[in-house]
Amino acid sequence: MKTDTAPRPEPAPAVTVSAAAPRSRRPRLARMAGRAPARPTPAAAAHNVSAATAALLALVAIGAALHEPVLIPPLAASAALVHCAPALPLAQPRSVVVGHLLGAAAGYAVAVVAHGSAWAAALAAGVTLALTTLARTPHSPACATAVVIVLQGPAPGRFVPLLFGSTVLLVLTAYAASRVRRAAPRYPAYWW
Repeated sequence: MKTDTAPRPEPAPAVTVSAAAPRSRRPRLARMAGRAPARPTPAAAAHNVSAATAALLALVAIGAALHEPVLIPPLAASAALVHCAPALPLAQPRSVVVGHLLGAAAGYAVAVVAHGSAWAAALAAGVTLALTTLARTPHSPACATAVVIVLQGPAPGRFVPLLFGSTVLLVLTAYAASRVRRAAPRYPAYWW
C-alpha cells in the first residue's frame, strides 16, 4: 500500500551485545530512533490537514444550522485519524461509526448507574475500551465520547443521531479526500 511519504533511509543494523558484556543504553537508543513514522511530503501534509479541517468546519456549520453543538472533541480526534492515518484499524469506518456508538451506549449506561462524576467518566471510558475491543472496532476517540456523555449528560434522543451522522460524515469526507489527490492513500482499507 502506498504511504505517500518521503523516502526514508534504512536503519543501521542492530549492534549485538555478548551475554558477558554489560548492556549499554546506546544500542537500544539507536534501535528506538528509527521507529518514528516517515515524515509526510508537504503535499500530503497539506492535503490531510485541509481535508480534516474542512470536515470539522462542516460539523461546526451543521451545528450552527441546528443550534446544537455537533463538534465534540472526540470527533476532532476521529477526523485526525481518518485523514492522517487512513490505513490504521482505528481509522476504518467500522471502528469510527460503531466505536462511537458503543462509546455512547457505555456512557449512557454508566451515567444511569453512577451519575456524572469523574470516577464514572473514567469507568465509562474503560467500559468503552472493553466493548470496542470485543467488537473488533478499536477507536480510541470513542472512549472520549463516553467521557463527554457522562460529564455533560446530553439528551440521548438528540445526541446519538447527531453523533451517528457526524461519524458518517467524517468517513465520507475521508473517502472523498482520498480520491481527490492522485497520490493519496485510498480510504478505507475495508468498510466492515
